[in-house]
Amino acid sequence: MRLTVLSFVSATALLAGFGTAQADIVIGLGTATTGPVAALGEQSVYGAKQAIADINAKGGVLGQKLVLKVGDDACDPRQAVAVANQFVRDQVAAVVGHLCSGASIPAADVYQEEGVVMVTPTATNPLLTAKGHPNIFRVCGRDDQQGLVAGKYLAETFKDKNIAVLDDKQAYGKGLADVVVETLEKSGGKVAYRGSVTAGERDFSALITALKDKKIDAVYYGGYHPELGLIVRQAQEQGLKPQFIAGDGLNNQEYWAITGPAGEGTLYTDSPSAASDPKAQELIGSFKAAGLPEPGNFAFYSYAAVQVIAQGLQKAGSTDGKKLSTALHSGSYDTVVGAVEFDKKGDITKPNYVMYVWNNGQPKMVAQK
Repeated sequence: MRLTVLSFVSATALLAGFGTAQADIVIGLGTATTGPVAALGEQSVYGAKQAIADINAKGGVLGQKLVLKVGDDACDPRQAVAVANQFVRDQVAAVVGHLCSGASIPAADVYQEEGVVMVTPTATNPLLTAKGHPNIFRVCGRDDQQGLVAGKYLAETFKDKNIAVLDDKQAYGKGLADVVVETLEKSGGKVAYRGSVTAGERDFSALITALKDKKIDAVYYGGYHPELGLIVRQAQEQGLKPQFIAGDGLNNQEYWAITGPAGEGTLYTDSPSAASDPKAQELIGSFKAAGLPEPGNFAFYSYAAVQVIAQGLQKAGSTDGKKLSTALHSGSYDTVVGAVEFDKKGDITKPNYVMYVWNNGQPKMVAQK
């Protein structure tokens, strides 16, 4: 029986250090190792852990080894604040995370007040950087960029068709869904049904009945894989087979485990996969060696966030948060997902989103027109 990252993390307390020593540079990782999106947290832990190992194998940073501390926020805002405060008490040099937008936004306020740099690999809600905190960064794109891609696709492909837009009432999901609605309406399209579900909900019979009554041809879902997987499966069981589309929260093999063949043809937007880049092969190899599925973008972008922090520390010549922030705002950083540069708000300067389709149990990039 393989030891998964989750079992590794759950064997520890809320925060787990890997061999902390006084002379080490400690990096915090705020993610979800429990809760409904723990599978995505597993990817982020393994990506960050491998990045730390690879950097240390090459001599570390500023002559010191990097050490990872994992904080489980379960994608819960209040728990994220508790994790952030613990990281501050532990005097981490910087934080990778948090995974979910709903956790990242309140945690960022703690880091801003305490002068700790945070680089999220996956939190996409625009509100995270809207406040202009100088020490808050993300290596991924934003919902208003990602939702634009899906909204335009729906407007062009399902013109004069009945479109439903759903969300899970959370910062990430609702943010995406709102952008899709706005994009559709600006393109002359109409939303025939706008609704929400509750994260953790399992019976969607009433929702599916409503979608059938509206003769829905396409459904956009803002949220994560557990709920949409059940919606897709239950919809097919009830004879409803619209085109389902979602965001990057669907980049997870657990989606297919929930839907089975009913998930065939589901579309989602995400950044281009880093898997084909030669720089990614080391991480792919480590996943295989651990008996894990091939890593997705949640692992690659977590790896990249560690790389950005490590290179920023080296450039700053210090673990001081203000100096690190200044360094990150003034350079370009080579990562497993490509060159990363930040604008004044801490967003990447060259975001890119493409469409994927679930095909025979695997996500495949849709050819660009």
